[in-house]
Amino acid sequence: MSATVDVQSGLEGVVAFATEIAEPDRAGGALRYRGVDIEELVGTVPFEQVWGLLVDGTLEPGLPPAEPFSLVVRSGDPRVDVQSALAMLAPQWGFRQLIDIDDAEARDNLARASVMALSFVAQSARGIGRPPVSQRQIDTARSIPERFLIRWRGEADPRHVKAIDAYWNSAAEHGMNASTFTARVVASTGADVAAALSAAVGALSGPLHGGAPSRVLQMLDDVAASGDAERYVKQALDSGQRLMGFGHRVYRAEDPRARVLRRTAKEIGAPRVEVAEALEQAALAELRARRPDRVLATNVEFWSAVVLDFADIPPQLFTPMFTCARTAGWSAHILEQKREGRLIRPTAKYVGPPPRPLADLR
Repeated sequence: MSATVDVQSGLEGVVAFATEIAEPDRAGGALRYRGVDIEELVGTVPFEQVWGLLVDGTLEPGLPPAEPFSLVVRSGDPRVDVQSALAMLAPQWGFRQLIDIDDAEARDNLARASVMALSFVAQSARGIGRPPVSQRQIDTARSIPERFLIRWRGEADPRHVKAIDAYWNSAAEHGMNASTFTARVVASTGADVAAALSAAVGALSGPLHGGAPSRVLQMLDDVAASGDAERYVKQALDSGQRLMGFGHRVYRAEDPRARVLRRTAKEIGAPRVEVAEALEQAALAELRARRPDRVLATNVEFWSAVVLDFADIPPQLFTPMFTCARTAGWSAHILEQKREGRLIRPTAKYVGPPPRPLADLR
């Protein structure tokens, strides 16, 4: 056991990169994209320009519309469809490896692939057997989120567009999480951008990264059915259940993304706001009483669930919606890693058996 004391489990606290992209303010409960607070961005700047801010450092030209291109992978799982379809873009579109191209070509490839990820999610969500929406109809949209909804549903409720735009902007980037680290590792090998993006999507396969909002909805349903948020919280904690949507490995204050999504939920008139606020207040009070030594504030998953549910996003699409948002941060990090030009190769400390002969195993 003593041999592993200096190894940081989960790499927590280990600084792996210097980045100019995003700054989660651990103590202050703020999140800034290249210096701009997301509270100024959400509801003011459309997602396509936030993509540009993260990747280019400027709002223009931002993310262009997706090219007409049909999804050929139909597994029934949108996450699998998107991951597979992204990986196929390199041979289909002739993407070259990052090590062989300049920054301008890499940026162009990232923009084309990123927006295709959104298109692939919409096409996969539309399902098998339904005819695709005409390109002429899609082209009537005035924003990338509106195009997404029309491609998926054939129409776009403006309130749903606002909800999705707010969610995508709040989830566009958040530093060195599992998927972003994966994207940078793959980019550091000199692979093409579609491979790096596809690998990042693969990192969302497990429930610990990107999928938690779907578990919040069940809590909200249970509280609405019981009519007593305080009793629900006490019973859940007494039975050892985890309250989803509270606490974060980065922030020691309220998650700023929760703050902007709470504001958005109220602006769009989400019907779950009342029960969500009752559960939030009861949970925070009980968590403070039981764990006064820990800061367990509301995190992004809690209010993401409310906003996505309002936009009629089914729980099985919550993780693909996170994929859509995070293409911005992934693209920015892939380009930043390309410029760094160094293979990521951490060291592992061996703590296994000492040298021994093969005969010991017989």
